[in-house]
Formats: sequence, structure tokens, C-alpha cells
Amino acid sequence: MTSTTQLRDIAKGNLFKALADYDGDTKHQVIATAIEELVALNPTDSPTKNEPLLQGNWLLINAPNFPDRQQYKQHKYVYTLGRLAFNMFKPINLKVAIQEVMQPVFSTNQENEYTHDIVVKFKTIEDNIPELNGIIKNLAVCHPVDENTLQVKFTGGELIPANTDNLEQWLSIFGNNHSQSSVSIRDRFNSWFIRWMFGIKNPSEIDRQTGKRTFVMQKSPKGLLKILYLDEELRITKGNRGTVLVCQRQL
Repeated sequence: MTSTTQLRDIAKGNLFKALADYDGDTKHQVIATAIEELVALNPTDSPTKNEPLLQGNWLLINAPNFPDRQQYKQHKYVYTLGRLAFNMFKPINLKVAIQEVMQPVFSTNQENEYTHDIVVKFKTIEDNIPELNGIIKNLAVCHPVDENTLQVKFTGGELIPANTDNLEQWLSIFGNNHSQSSVSIRDRFNSWFIRWMFGIKNPSEIDRQTGKRTFVMQKSPKGLLKILYLDEELRITKGNRGTVLVCQRQL
């Protein structure tokens, strides 16, 4: 007789295969079915209360869900820089390829509060600029609202180079707060609306020693995140807008 553990391992294998076969699209029926079958075998009751399992450095293993993904021959997940961080960093229409997305969840040392950042590693891919590697952090915190649900609150963001080997090139591309080149009226309006809605002031001037820029949200957007599955290896969540994320724990 097949044990629950064996059934769970089989369901995980099916999910990994479906993610590989269908470009990580959690809306695809095959992937959605594989997720449902694994969620039915969730071994963790009250996941938001299970601090040892809840905390960890989680790697997104399905396709990123930022808006307006672009088709690009040589790269799988291509977006504009603006789409990765509320249109706060310029040049907002710069094409970048996502390399990985991490979600570190660790105690903030405040009661029942954890980090819930979205950390995106990317590289620039446009022909007329050098290839540079960078990191965007959408900073957030979360806390349990019930035994299965977290409330997530975004607080700001950071743009930093992955290393400082090409710092002068980085500064020349990402150091201008006022560049309006190739920005559509729609993007300008979206940037203004986001800043107004979330109380965001202009990003900081670039730190010429580190290449870092930051912004702060004074009226933080909030959302609910239901934990559908949690164990030592995997976490599956569903946001209040229906977005399903599959993450694997990194040691």
C-alpha cells in the first residue's frame, strides 16, 4: 500500500515535470492540476504558525508574474525595468532578463512579523548598452492573520548592482533621476498614479560608492497571501488576486 509520504513525493515529481513542460505557467491546466493534487497532501496544519517551516530563503520555480512580459528570442523572462518595481527606477523601458526571483522570509524581531521581500536578479540585454547584472528588491513585511493566511505590506524598494566590477557603467545608466527618454504618456501617468496612491516620493539619488538607489512607500499597499502547501522543501501560495506561486527552499 502506498504511503502518504510516497504519494506526496509522486505529486511533487509530477509538479516539477509540469512546471518544466509548460514554461512554469501556473494558469496552465496541467500545472494547476498538479498543484491541486499536491495541495491535497499538505502535511502542515496551521502553516502561518509553524515558524521553523515558514522561515527560509525561497526560490520561485514557476514563471515570474510581473505584468507585461515580453517575447525575446535568447531569453526566457524579459520585462522592462519599470515593470519590476512600480515604475520607480529609470530607465523604466530598459529591457532586462530575469535570472531568478527569491523571497526571503525571516523574523524582523517584531512580534509575529517577517520579511517578505521580492528579490529579483536580472541582467540588461539591450544591444546599445553593456551587459550589467543587478538586483531589484521590492521590500515587504508580513504577519499572520489566521492559521493559513498572511497579510503582506510593501514598504519600498532598492536597486543595486550585483557587483561593483562595472560601477562606472552602472552609474551612467541608472544614475539619472530625471531621464524621460522613450517614456510613453501611459507610463508617465502610471508612474504618477502609483506614486500618488502609495505615497512614494522620488527615488533617492544614486550612491556613487555602491550604485544603490532606494524608494519608500508612505502609504503601503497590502494584500493577503494564503499558504496552500508548506513543508521542508516547498511552499505554494495564492494571493488575493488569484496569483499562485511555487517556491523551493534554498539551503
